[in-house]
Amino acid sequence: MPVFSYRATTVQGAIIEGVIEAADEQSAVERLKNTGYIPLRIAAPRAERGKRFSLRSSRSDLLTFTTELSALLGAGLPLDRSLNILADISESREMKNVVQSVLKSIREGSSFSDALQKHPTIFPRLYVNMIRAGEAGGVLDVVLDKLNEFLESSKALKDHIVSVMIYPVILILTSGLSIAVLLTYVLPKFSVIFAELGGALPVPTQILLAFSNALRTYWWIVLAAMVALWVLLNNYKKTDSGRYNWDRFKLRMMGDVIRKLETARFCRTLGTLLKSGVPLLQALNNAKDTISNQVIASSIDAVSAGAKEGKGIAAPLAGTGVFPPLALSMIKVGEETGQLDTMLLKVAMTYEKSLNVAIKRFVSLLEPVMILTMGLIIAAIVISILMAIFSIIELPF
Repeated sequence: MPVFSYRATTVQGAIIEGVIEAADEQSAVERLKNTGYIPLRIAAPRAERGKRFSLRSSRSDLLTFTTELSALLGAGLPLDRSLNILADISESREMKNVVQSVLKSIREGSSFSDALQKHPTIFPRLYVNMIRAGEAGGVLDVVLDKLNEFLESSKALKDHIVSVMIYPVILILTSGLSIAVLLTYVLPKFSVIFAELGGALPVPTQILLAFSNALRTYWWIVLAAMVALWVLLNNYKKTDSGRYNWDRFKLRMMGDVIRKLETARFCRTLGTLLKSGVPLLQALNNAKDTISNQVIASSIDAVSAGAKEGKGIAAPLAGTGVFPPLALSMIKVGEETGQLDTMLLKVAMTYEKSLNVAIKRFVSLLEPVMILTMGLIIAAIVISILMAIFSIIELPF
C-alpha cells in the first residue's frame, strides 16, 4: 500500500507531520480526519518522488495558501486562528510576512477582503472580490473551495502550455546557434582556402562570404539593433494602441488557439464568480480583467451594456463575433434553464480540453516548419561552399 507524507493540525492549532499508509490521497485525507486531525498537505514522500528542482512563485504560494486556508475553515476553525497557523507553517518568507500582515489588519478591525486588498501583487482583484462576496454571504469556506478549484485549473492549463512549448523553443535556439557557428567560424576557414587557391567564386558564395564578414565585423551593430528593436517593440506594446494592434496581430496568426484560451479563461472566471454569489455586472467586469487579449477584452464592454439593459449575456456575446458558436449555444441554454454558472463552468472545461488538442496540433505543425526552414538555410550555406569548391577545381556542379 502506498505511503504518503502529511502535514496536519489539531483543533488546538498544533502542527503535526508524519507518514500514513493509504490506497490514495483521498483515503489518506479521510484517515487523518477520522483521527481528529485537519489535513493541510498530503503528498508522496520525497524519497519516492525523487529530488526535483523547483522555482516557487507568488502564484504557487497563493494556491498553497488558498488550499490550506480552505481546509482549516472547512474544519470549523475561526479565521484569525487559521491565519495564525498558516503564518507559522508557511515555507515562503514573503508569504509568511503577508499572512502576518493580513492577520494584523484583521485584528485591528479590517475585514478579510480589505486586508487582502493591501497586497495586490499577491492577491489579484478577482481573488479579493470573491472573498468579499463570500464574507457578505457568510460562505467564505465555500468561496475558498471554489477559488482553490479555479487556481488549480488555471495552473494546470498554464503548465500544459509551457511544457508543450519547451521543445520548439529549444529547437529555435539550437538551430540559430548552429547557423551562427557556420557563418562566423566555419565559413571564414573556407574563405582563407578560397583566397589561397584563387579563381572567381560563384555569386551565391560571394554574397554568403560578404554577409559572413559583415556579421563578424559588425556583430555589435547587429546586436545593438536587435536590442533596440526589442526595446522599441516592448515600449510600443505598453501603449494602448500598441498593445491592441499586437493582440490583433496575434489573433490573426493564432486565432483558433487564442479564442479557445480566452473563452475557457473568461467562462471559468465568470462561472466561478457567479457560483460564489458575485452579482452579474461585477462578475463581468472582473472576468474581463482576466482576458489578456485586448481585442477580445474590449468586446466585453458591449456585453456589460447588454446585461444592464436586461438582454442577458448570450445575445451580446454573440454580437461580439469573437466567441465560438458552441460556447454561445451552451451559454444560451444556461440562461434559459437558470443554470448559467454551471453551464459556464462546463464551457470552460470543454474548451480547456479543446485547447489542449489545438495547442498540440499547432505545435505539431510548427515543428516541421521550423525544421524545414532551418534545414533549408543550412543547406543553402553548404551548397554555396560546394559550388565554390567545384568551380575552383573546375568540376561540374
